[in-house]
Amino acid sequence: MANPIRVGLIGAGYIADWHAEALAATPGVTISAVCDLNESAAKASAIPHGARVFTTLAALIDAQLCDAVHILTPPNAHEEIATECLTAGIHVLVEKPVCESGDAAAGMLASAEQGGARFHAGHNFLGLPSYERMKAAMTAGDYGRISSAEITWALPLAPLRSGPYNLWLLREPKNLVLELGPHLVAFAHDLFGPVEVLHAEASKPVMLPGDDPRPQTIRVLARAGHVDVTFTMAMVETVDDRSVTLRGSSARARLDFAQDVLVVERENAADLVANPLRKQLELTWQHRREGWKNALVQARSLNTQNPYGRSFRGMNRAIYGAIADRTPVDARFSGESAVAVMRTLDAVLDALPAEVLAVKAPAVRSRDPKPTAMVIGGTGFIGRALTRRLVVDGRDVRVLSRGRHGPFPDLPDQVETVTASLYDLDALTEAMQGIDVVFNLAKSMDKTWADALVNDVGVTTRIAMASEQAGVKRLVYTGTIASYDMSDPGVTITEDTGFPADMSDRNIYARSKAECERQLMKLHAERGLPVVIARPGIVVGPGGPLQHWGIGRWHGAGAVRIWGHGNNILPFVLIDDVADGLVRMIDAPVTGQSFNLIGEPMLSARGYFNEIHKALGAKIRVVPGNLHAFYASDAVKYGLKKYALRRPGVIRPSLADWKSRAHFSPFDNRRPKTALGWQPETDRPAFVDKAIARANLFGF
Repeated sequence: MANPIRVGLIGAGYIADWHAEALAATPGVTISAVCDLNESAAKASAIPHGARVFTTLAALIDAQLCDAVHILTPPNAHEEIATECLTAGIHVLVEKPVCESGDAAAGMLASAEQGGARFHAGHNFLGLPSYERMKAAMTAGDYGRISSAEITWALPLAPLRSGPYNLWLLREPKNLVLELGPHLVAFAHDLFGPVEVLHAEASKPVMLPGDDPRPQTIRVLARAGHVDVTFTMAMVETVDDRSVTLRGSSARARLDFAQDVLVVERENAADLVANPLRKQLELTWQHRREGWKNALVQARSLNTQNPYGRSFRGMNRAIYGAIADRTPVDARFSGESAVAVMRTLDAVLDALPAEVLAVKAPAVRSRDPKPTAMVIGGTGFIGRALTRRLVVDGRDVRVLSRGRHGPFPDLPDQVETVTASLYDLDALTEAMQGIDVVFNLAKSMDKTWADALVNDVGVTTRIAMASEQAGVKRLVYTGTIASYDMSDPGVTITEDTGFPADMSDRNIYARSKAECERQLMKLHAERGLPVVIARPGIVVGPGGPLQHWGIGRWHGAGAVRIWGHGNNILPFVLIDDVADGLVRMIDAPVTGQSFNLIGEPMLSARGYFNEIHKALGAKIRVVPGNLHAFYASDAVKYGLKKYALRRPGVIRPSLADWKSRAHFSPFDNRRPKTALGWQPETDRPAFVDKAIARANLFGF
C-alpha cells in the first residue's frame, strides 16, 4: 500500500475544523501537522488527529512532515505563505479567496511551476455531488442550449451589523467581493469558461463604526460565451438563497448549493389540461427525492455529512486522487482556475463605482491616549457600547484585541487597541500597567468541559491575577444569567439566588461562567480581589443581532422556534442600560457583590416579534418550542455522539437546563437600582423604539 499523503493545516480557526473533518474522511490522506501563531488553537486542532504542532511556517517547512498544506489564514496572508510552501515543493490548497488580486494569483501559479508543486483553489462548492450532476447534465445537452444563468449568494452577514468589526472581511469594501465572489465566479467559469464583466452596482449600505459605509447588496452583469450571467451577493437579513439557476431551451435547472439539492423544471407533451398538473407533480417528486436522499445521507453519517461538509469531501477526493494517481490537476480546483476567478473579481471591482470601494480615512490622532480603563472583549456587542460610554464619560480606554484593527476608527485620541495573549500572564500584566479598572467581557464557547476549564475558567483566573499584579483598583466581570436555574416560574431570582452546587448537568457555557464567578469570589475572599460581577439579561438594541439565540432557535431570518410557549416576560435589557450599569460599578462601594442587569418587565418572546412586525413590517414565523421534545432529541444526540461517534467530553443538559432557556423565572432588579443608582428604561414605547425600530435589525 502506498504511503499516505501527509497534509498540514496552516491556520487553526473556524474553517480548519471543516478541512480537518473532510481530510480525515479522504482515502490515502493523513493530517500530519497544524501550524498557528496561537499554540493552544493549534493543539486543539492537532490532538484529535495525532498531528505535530507548529507556531511558525519556517519550522513546519523545515520539519519536512508535509507533502501538502491547506492554507486557512486570513486572505491577506495567503500569497506569502503559499509562495513559501510552493517554492519548497509542497502542494498547496488555498482557501478562497486564494489572494487579493489576479496578479497575486498568477504569481502563486508561477511559484508552483518553479517549485514543481501543485497549486489548488479552495472552491469547495464545485465538489458537491449535486453540482457534478448539474454540470454533467448541462454538458450532455439535457437542458438544451443555455441562454442565461443566475448565480446567487443571499445570506445574512451578521458582522456587518453587529460585529466583530476587526475581521479582514470588513477592513475594506472590496473584501466583501473578494470573500463571497469566488463562490459565484467559480461556478460560472467552470460551467461556461472565461467571464466578461459588463456592469456592477452596489446598494443597501450599512454604516460601520465611525460612519464607514459597506454595501450589503452587489449585483454584477456578465457574459460567458453566449450565456448572459447575473451574479447577486446579498448580505442583509434575507431568506437563504445560495443557488445556481440555468435557463436552457429544454429545461430550467436550479441548484441549491447550500442544501445540495438539484431540481429541473421541464415542459411535457401532455394536453393542455394535464400539462400543468404533470409539470408540478414532476417537481414535487424531485423535491421529495432530494429531501429523502439528503435525510438518508445525514442519518447514515449520524449528522456528520451536511452539504457544506460534503463539498469539502468532494473537493479533497478530486485533488488528492489526482496527486495519488499522478494525473493532471482537476480543472475545477487548478491554479489556472484560481487565476481566472481572481481576474474576473478584479474586473468586478473595476466596474464598481469608486465611491463604493472608497475606504474612509481614519481620524487623525492628535494626542496619545492615556487610558485608565481596559476593556477585554471590547470588540463585541457589549464591549463596543461600553468603550464608547467610557469615552463619553471622559475616560481614555485600552481595548485588548486579537488584532490591531478595532471598531473605534473615529476615536484615535481616546481609544488604543493592544494585543496580548489571554494565556500569557506577564503580557496581560504589562498591558494593564496604568489601568485603574478592567472590564472582563471575554467569553469562550467550548465544546467540552476540559476545554472550558482552560479557555474560560483558566483565562478568567489569569486576568484576575494580572489585575492584582498590575495594581488594578477594580475588576468588573460579566457573567451570565444563564447560570441560574430559571425553570420554575414560581421562583423570583435575585442576586441572593445561588447557582446549583452541582452544575455538571448544565450546558457548558452556563456551567463555565458560574465556575468563573466562583473562582473570582474565592480570590476576593482569600486575597481581597476587588471584583464586581455583572450578569446582563437578553441584551437588545443598536448593534445587536436579529437572530438572538437567547430568544429561540433560529432557522434563517424568517423563522424561529422560541424556547417554550413564549408567553412569559423575558429579561430584556437595552444595550445602553447595560453599559450604564457597568460604568456605575467602577466607583460604587460594591466590591465582592454581583448585580443582575435586567430591564423592567416589557415583552414576552411573542410580544417581541409582534413589535418587530408592527414597527418594521416584517412578520417572522414564530413556532413554540416544546422543551420536553428538545430534551428528548438532545438525549438521542448525546447517545449517538458518545457511543456511536465516541466523542470525548460529551454532556447532556438536564430538563431544567432546557427549561431555563425559556427564562420562566422572573427577576427582581432592585439591587442594582439601590446600590448603583441604575435606572433602566421604564417606558415601553421608548424601549421598543430603541430595541427594535432604531436597531437596524434587518440591515436596511
